[in-house]
Amino acid sequence: MLNRIIAISRKEVKQLLRDKRMMFVLFFFPVFLLIIFGYAVNFDVQNVRLAVQDNDHTETSRDLIKTISSSSYFQIVEYYDNDKRGKEILDEGIAKGLMIIPTDFEKNIFSAKEEVKVQILLDGVDGNSAAIIQNYSIAAITSFNKKLNKNASNKIGIKLEAPINLQSRFWFNPQLQTTIYMLPGLIALILIVTAVITVSLSLVREKERGTIEQINVSSLTIFELLLGKLFPYVIISYINAAIILLAGYILFGVVVMGSYWLLFVSTFLFLFASTAIGIFISVVSDSQQVAFTIATFASLLPATILSGFIFPIESMPVIIQWLTNVTPAKFFIIALRGIIIKGVGLSAFWDQWIYMFLFATFFMLISVVKYQQSLKKL
Repeated sequence: MLNRIIAISRKEVKQLLRDKRMMFVLFFFPVFLLIIFGYAVNFDVQNVRLAVQDNDHTETSRDLIKTISSSSYFQIVEYYDNDKRGKEILDEGIAKGLMIIPTDFEKNIFSAKEEVKVQILLDGVDGNSAAIIQNYSIAAITSFNKKLNKNASNKIGIKLEAPINLQSRFWFNPQLQTTIYMLPGLIALILIVTAVITVSLSLVREKERGTIEQINVSSLTIFELLLGKLFPYVIISYINAAIILLAGYILFGVVVMGSYWLLFVSTFLFLFASTAIGIFISVVSDSQQVAFTIATFASLLPATILSGFIFPIESMPVIIQWLTNVTPAKFFIIALRGIIIKGVGLSAFWDQWIYMFLFATFFMLISVVKYQQSLKKL
């Protein structure tokens, strides 16, 4: 049995080596996607264009502006002096936000009698970016308050700060880098697309060339045929995963915080599930064109939209949350984020292994049944 599986695998490897274009795509595609997603698809907001209306023109108001502009998150693009101009700035997209410093700003601060308000008007077309900019603004104002309290205490002996000093710390991904968050999802996306498409094409290729009849009349069992077909692509997928991790470390400094052994097993279960989908598609397809179309639709779209790669599953409607179970990428990404970002052990995601195993077993059994039915029709 082992010799027959190895023979099928050798045959598949020889076919792959003859197809130079396929080999180029298999090994260039992962790095290309990593670079595109790592640099282009980035939810980090920096160099936010900000316009300022300073109605006070005092040393304190200038210190506030200096504190805001010294941050890498904000860039002062214009100073204006009336509300009409402020509306034009937002309408024309010159700036993403306006900061309005009221009259008597310094006087009210040091009198400690009046509540001082600084207004931030944000362009809310992109709600996600607007929320991030709002948080940046709050952080900058908080930093200014601490500086102001220290100066006021030293100069006039007045303590302006509130009795509660809240300090936040991000336990995982302290720099809040989008690339670190997206890398596990990117690995899942690349692996499922390459595995499903290449495996689905391999068996259909035999049908188009007419060699499937020779395989059917041979002593090969269905499981030997499927395992022999799968083995080369599993190895290639592992190589792709290693390339992505290495490129992520070199380009973006992403380090695996957890166990490489857990990473290896999680990847194996995911590849088992992904190749099972590819086998099922190859069984039900009669041409490579049909197989490629179905494989792309079944792997790329669910892995991008429904896996939690980009959009949080918790924010989706309940019906859509149930629908996310159609892709094994969902379970793999949960495990990967636990291993790569958090460095947790198996106890944190063991159920994801079970889901991937059941997913793979289900599609493998269906594939075997459908293949046997097709043989009976011959």
